[in-house]
Amino acid sequence: MQHIVRTFLAVELSPETRGRALRLIQRLRATGARVRWVEGDNLHVTLKFLGDVESVELPEVCRRVQAAVANLTAFDLVFRGAGAFPDVTNPRTLWLGVADGEVPMAELHQRVEDALGEIGFRIENRRFKPHVTIGRVRDTRSGKRDLEDLLLAQADFDGGVTHVEEVVVFASYLHGDGPEYEVLGRGELLPADPAS
Repeated sequence: MQHIVRTFLAVELSPETRGRALRLIQRLRATGARVRWVEGDNLHVTLKFLGDVESVELPEVCRRVQAAVANLTAFDLVFRGAGAFPDVTNPRTLWLGVADGEVPMAELHQRVEDALGEIGFRIENRRFKPHVTIGRVRDTRSGKRDLEDLLLAQADFDGGVTHVEEVVVFASYLHGDGPEYEVLGRGELLPADPAS
């Protein structure tokens, strides 16, 4: 029996980056702004949101992702700075940014975009900006100024390093207390040359 699965592709964070992102959340939480904070286990870098996918399509999605990334080499993502989309004066989505590793991350993103576009998934036309979503603002009036000031003060926040070795295909199940993620598949990158 087939069913619909809310699906996305992501890069998981290292324990170091996850811990630092949680410290950043604690700092920002002190503003009292009404934000739905992302739980520690759910922190990640989204590569592509697929939305609702028929369960019968998921094995092919996983195969395509595996094939798309199999000849790319693992790399480091260096996280630095906090910010917001669309911007800190009108924050809707709060994030931890990427300072280094954007080029291989963009290539990884393009590979999965192309591979999944071949089987009918919509290709994003906007520029990919890798980041970790740490919270979603629910009320822009409550604590907005304090949040803006603190975000600006975190421009150099050190988010640590994550060694990207795989892309994970996740199912997302929405509950009242936040989403629950389940791993559906993994696409492994080639090991990095230890000499580099």
